[in-house]
Amino acid sequence: MAATVCELQWISFLLRDLCVPVATPIPFWCDNQAALHITANPVFHERTKHLDIDCHVVRDQYKAGFISPSFVSSKLQLADLFTKTLPAVSFTSLLSKLGLLRLHPASA
Repeated sequence: MAATVCELQWISFLLRDLCVPVATPIPFWCDNQAALHITANPVFHERTKHLDIDCHVVRDQYKAGFISPSFVSSKLQLADLFTKTLPAVSFTSLLSKLGLLRLHPASA
């Protein structure tokens, strides 16, 4: 999550330098509920000590109102279309959400 937040910052700085307005908070979709809870909760637990710096990066941007983390179910994760082998039903469902259009009719 921290790497993605840093990339979002970089892109927003670049767009602002080009005089393109960036609406904040930027929606940040994640399929890991534990990571979302750690982001929103300022209390560190023993099990998250190894994530200390990454958590601070994400939490600071969340507190500043730069990102708005939200949960998205793994079944609705569009990135899975490119990274995982999916059943035909899931593949077709996710493919339809990409908004791709067929330019030429299918040949028989």
